[in-house]
Amino acid sequence: QVQLVESGGGLVLPGESLRLSCAASGNIFSVNTMAWYRQAPGKQRDLVASFTSDGNMYYADSVKGRFTISRDNARKTVTLRMNSLTPEDTAVYYCNLRQRNALRAYNYWGQGTQVTVSI
Repeated sequence: QVQLVESGGGLVLPGESLRLSCAASGNIFSVNTMAWYRQAPGKQRDLVASFTSDGNMYYADSVKGRFTISRDNARKTVTLRMNSLTPEDTAVYYCNLRQRNALRAYNYWGQGTQVTVSI
């Protein structure tokens, strides 16, 4: 079992920044992918950024150059630094962990944290 807890969401003005954090606990394999997804009202949940255990990073085009994902494997955390926020970034942001062994794949989600960008 793996538990993921997000924090850092809030209400900000356009152009401002936020830092989201995700604290992981439980049986985390050495090979895994941690990621941030977001879901706006009336829309599906979309991948924002991901970070594999061997250092591979991915960013959605909509956030590339503005958001930065990072990992601290010793402390079992993943963060998302969000700069130059716009109203289109408003969503619930979810932490995600994907890992697999020889028998099956595992997919874990946090509860989500609200990010609202508004004037």
